Amino acid sequence: MANEVKADEIYALGAKAAYNLANVTKTKPQYGALTPKWLTKFLEFKGLETGIYRVNKVVEGETPLDVLCSQTKKSDIIPEGYVEYETEPREYRLNSISTIINVNTAIEDVYSAPYDQVQEQLGLAIESLRERQESQLINNDDYGLLKNVADSQRIQTRNGAPTPDDLDELISKVWKEPSFFLAHPRAIAAFERECTKRGVPPVTVNLAGGVFLTWRGIPILPTDKLLVDGLKNPKSESGKTNILLLRTGEAKRGVVGLFQAGLKNEHSRGLSVRFRGIDNKGVASYLLSLYCSAAILADDAIAVLEDVEVGEYYDYD
Repeated sequence: MANEVKADEIYALGAKAAYNLANVTKTKPQYGALTPKWLTKFLEFKGLETGIYRVNKVVEGETPLDVLCSQTKKSDIIPEGYVEYETEPREYRLNSISTIINVNTAIEDVYSAPYDQVQEQLGLAIESLRERQESQLINNDDYGLLKNVADSQRIQTRNGAPTPDDLDELISKVWKEPSFFLAHPRAIAAFERECTKRGVPPVTVNLAGGVFLTWRGIPILPTDKLLVDGLKNPKSESGKTNILLLRTGEAKRGVVGLFQAGLKNEHSRGLSVRFRGIDNKGVASYLLSLYCSAAILADDAIAVLEDVEVGEYYDYD
């Protein structure tokens, strides 16, 4: 018989047909290139009125003034003088990072449930701008942290791989209230291996929703913007990178991030989102602009460990 059911068949509605009546649970768009951006979360930021930040400094010396300090005065004359300022202090001007997002209004009208298409497009664009902001804070040719480390604050690894001794040397350069280390994940892994080899595993700490290794009580923040051989994700097992140590905050004469305060159409810190209108094809346009920079208030606010080899491995018995 044509309708005879075989022993291994189920005489019921099939999955393919039932799928047409089912509601599919969906996620928001997943953008794999996004990172936690710990630098911008831990760095202290200063809002600017006009996009310009002048770092006034005194002329450096052991002590700014000669003073009289004696239980028994050897002289009745109190030293006098003044503190000299730099006559041409450095000024930092905010850089802009911008992009334009276009959304077909017909698509927005029809396909915005359960997720609003405009908000999802803007959300991903904003995350991309924040990624670029973190990269620029580290690598920008003008204000990037790597470029602006003083020569006296640059040290080399002893043997290539980052050892506890190397990080101790960094601390000796930024000993006035250091805030955090900054390193590529592979550099952190290389440091862990060196600590394991020496039997001094680093302690972990929970901060701002993340779990971080620490050294001498100072958290080590990961970022892929400190490149390995110029790459975020190097394919080779070996490669060289840098490790930074920062003191942050204006009150501590440290490193500060800069942004424009009070923007029109401000979305978040230093970021504006402006609606540019709808063209004659029904395409809505949005301009996103992020204004940022960074300043190092004192030479000893930052130091860098250079030529860090990430490809040293060991066999443990």
